[in-house]
Amino acid sequence: MTRAGRLLSGSTVVAAGMIGANAAAYGMTIVAARLLLPRDLGAVTALLGIIQIGTVAALTLQAVTARRIAVAPEDRETTIGTVARVAIAISLGTGLLAAVVTVALVGPLDLGSIWPALLTGATLVPLTMMGAMAGVAQGAERWRALAAIYLANGFGRLLCGGVAMAIDPSVTACLLGLAIGSWAPVLVGLPQLRGRAADARGTSRRPFVREALLGSHALLAYYALSNADALLARFLLSPHDSGLYSAGLILSKAAVFLPQFVTIVFFPLLARDQTSRSRHLAVIGVATLGLLATVATALLPRLALVAVGGDRYAEIADRLWMFVLAGSLLSIVNLLVWDALARHAHGIVTSVWIAVSSLVVAAVVLQVGIVGLVVSVTLVALILVVYVLVAPGMLARQPTAEEA
Repeated sequence: MTRAGRLLSGSTVVAAGMIGANAAAYGMTIVAARLLLPRDLGAVTALLGIIQIGTVAALTLQAVTARRIAVAPEDRETTIGTVARVAIAISLGTGLLAAVVTVALVGPLDLGSIWPALLTGATLVPLTMMGAMAGVAQGAERWRALAAIYLANGFGRLLCGGVAMAIDPSVTACLLGLAIGSWAPVLVGLPQLRGRAADARGTSRRPFVREALLGSHALLAYYALSNADALLARFLLSPHDSGLYSAGLILSKAAVFLPQFVTIVFFPLLARDQTSRSRHLAVIGVATLGLLATVATALLPRLALVAVGGDRYAEIADRLWMFVLAGSLLSIVNLLVWDALARHAHGIVTSVWIAVSSLVVAAVVLQVGIVGLVVSVTLVALILVVYVLVAPGMLARQPTAEEA
């Protein structure tokens, strides 16, 4: 099979897995909304937000592992052995940190019990381990295995969380179900790591840990940028306009998610490519999907309105395309961040943080409304994309600790 054929085949498999996993995650939200009281649903939503932030560690493990396997396939066994040992420590540390932070928020979040906080941390332990397994499958271009891990994650949490809430419709039961269901992708992905630890004896873990810390910083900066407007809308807009903006964000987040399979499939190529060809092809692919989504939303606003909550949000229907455009540009930023991780080039981090600061300052100083805020996100993301693509050396490959 040609390289183009492999990319197309891999993209199809990974896209199917990611779509299925996200459909399951959406289903979990629907089940929770049907079974829980509004007060409990709000608490679960807040805890899911903490879990999402905590998955930065999993994404970092996935990116670092995939990069190392892609650029040095001859050292695959050593890399797998190293990540098998490091993943356990990082997973436990992430879970413990999340539990401590969430326990401190029991009062402000009005959880009523310490158990949901502890279960939030417990959920992140298997999710972080999943990142290492997904990284092995991604770096080795085992797309079916990667799709299976994604699907197990989505449906494991849906089934276990749904059953738990059906038995006891409470925050604690929901988090218990999620914590149990989060082990499903670990069980599915375990063959990626099984029996490999011996291959890494005598190998220093410091280069891997250092790269993981740098990667976490880059992904954290991107998460801050892609979620800043949601917080700004809550602080700057009226409750009514904040609700309208949140409806638009549903499409914005969908536009961010839509091209992610391109990033996942191209990642091994980005890691190996000494030129910018793969990066440009990936950017074109992501931008094309974003443009098509934006045009479709502009032409069919009433259909798009169905996806964000129906006629209750009709007054924002003619502006939904703006949210899709903003999300599409953020998806390109996401690709460039992953490209930086693939090339071991972390100069992009400073630029992303500057973009975050610029967005916050502009929104606060100008006291923007709905249109002003989404336009601010669009302009900041566009300027960041252009700067990163044209700035000399911004995404130039840097030598690793082993290469230096």
